Amino acid sequence: MEDQKVKFIKVYANLPIKIRNEVVLLLDEKEGGPITWNAAYIEINNDTKLGNIFLKKLIELEII
Repeated sequence: MEDQKVKFIKVYANLPIKIRNEVVLLLDEKEGGPITWNAAYIEINNDTKLGNIFLKKLIELEII
């Protein structure tokens, strides 16, 4: 999972600042609802349970 986290951080670092405030994932309400790049970064960077869910979804959707 650490390799995917590094890959996400590299993608995030190369995003324009304005894009970071846009929605990257649209999950159901119990999983968090609409997730922006910034929200995903905070959760993934802090290794939270939600961050792990976001990371898995981004990989499944081939966004990263």
